[in-house]
Amino acid sequence: MSEQPYDLRKVLAEIKDLPGQYHETDVEIDPNADLAGVYRYIGAGGTVMRPTTEGPTMMFNNVKGFPGSRVLIGLQASRQRVATILHHDYKTLGQMLNEAVTKPVAPVEVTREQAPAQEVVHLASDADFDIRKLLAAPTNTEDDAGPYITMGVVYGHSVDHQQSDVTIHRMVLEDKDTIGMYIMPGGRHIGAFLKEYEAINEPMPITINIGLDPAITIGATFEPPTTPLGYNELQIAGALRNEAVQVVPGVAVDALGIARAEWIIEAEILPNQSMQEDINTNSGYAMPEFPGYNGSANPAVNVIKVKAVTHRQDNPIVQTTIGPSEEHVSMAGIPTEASILSLVDRAIPGKVLNVYNAPAGGGKLMTIMQIHKDNEADEGIQRQAALLAFSAFKELKTVILVDEDVDIFDWNDVMWTINTRFQADRDIMVLEGLRNHPLDPSELPEYDPARIRVRGMSSKLVLDGTFPYDMQKSFKRAQFKEIADWQKYLD
Repeated sequence: MSEQPYDLRKVLAEIKDLPGQYHETDVEIDPNADLAGVYRYIGAGGTVMRPTTEGPTMMFNNVKGFPGSRVLIGLQASRQRVATILHHDYKTLGQMLNEAVTKPVAPVEVTREQAPAQEVVHLASDADFDIRKLLAAPTNTEDDAGPYITMGVVYGHSVDHQQSDVTIHRMVLEDKDTIGMYIMPGGRHIGAFLKEYEAINEPMPITINIGLDPAITIGATFEPPTTPLGYNELQIAGALRNEAVQVVPGVAVDALGIARAEWIIEAEILPNQSMQEDINTNSGYAMPEFPGYNGSANPAVNVIKVKAVTHRQDNPIVQTTIGPSEEHVSMAGIPTEASILSLVDRAIPGKVLNVYNAPAGGGKLMTIMQIHKDNEADEGIQRQAALLAFSAFKELKTVILVDEDVDIFDWNDVMWTINTRFQADRDIMVLEGLRNHPLDPSELPEYDPARIRVRGMSSKLVLDGTFPYDMQKSFKRAQFKEIADWQKYLD
């Protein structure tokens, strides 16, 4: 009998008994703000308002109003836990994903009988259908526009079915069969496919897949140029697991779902239609986003009409996240590291040893690059690497450059190099008038009318903390004796 394919339940079984990695509770929890409010203290981390910490993933087994359904939060809210899940060293996850992109394993189609995600079927045409009563989608705060799907992988294809893609978006439950989805302009392949359907005024069939192996959710966040239009990121998950992701035809729409998901929402994106994101609350807010602020409600999100919801028979799991948590850093930051490494390795091979997109930037806004210089002729190559990083990922705002003796995963070590190998009058580069992420509130025109013409423009920063190669003797760290058996003194 073959081994069970990877899915969320297999991953949880692998980490349940590891100290500090998993906790579940039967205490009743309200999904409206309480669930995220509790996890904020226990394990959210990231740019979440303090006090917070990096802790275990948490399973809530008793969700108020949703008997038989469970909610899992924070599975990827620890880089070390992600590394454990992917069976890899946490310091080189970027390299691992970079390699996976180049060795794709295509998904494989299975039958409905082979798809746990379709064990139970609810059709939107049923008289009592109401997705708000079916899916335990939490709110992060009391100001949210409504219950949000924050860990739903959207799976769609081009009009001619020749190209397909998976992406993650924020999606709010608006009424019994309507979801509002924010597709960021210019950034996602699903948006490109939607334009094709809108050109012929036809609805675009999609599935929204919830409760997945993290190899899928992390792989899904890759963006161009690393994964160009038509590159289905399920192939990355296949490479990471060395097994194809199983997909299954929908029961109500002409689209594929992820067969081993916990939930699949089958739906259509209506062409050339939009709605107010916070139409039910008029709070002015959407939900907390990765920079740590409440995202403004969008006046014109895409309208999604639900056609069916399918799920597993046995206590299906709704997977969710807190917008600014460490989980976003894992999902957005590690693929960005891979994208940067891919470009710099081609342009200046051997000069960038490693890259880390730290939590302070939410995984998107900041990267730390570890630089290797062979000789005096390499002086300046570090700044070239920074420019390459900006071109690899347009949403990057700050690059910190350090030497190879600095641990890029140790913030104290990074700040040490800025204090001892850095002079502000010569080691700062500022690049004005570039594009960045529109969720950064400092990029509003009123913040700097002279330089920010439209929302999402930014000045970008490079802090060069590398020492000049010809002065290396002045920057040699104090050397301590290497002790092979030092751990015996802890016994």
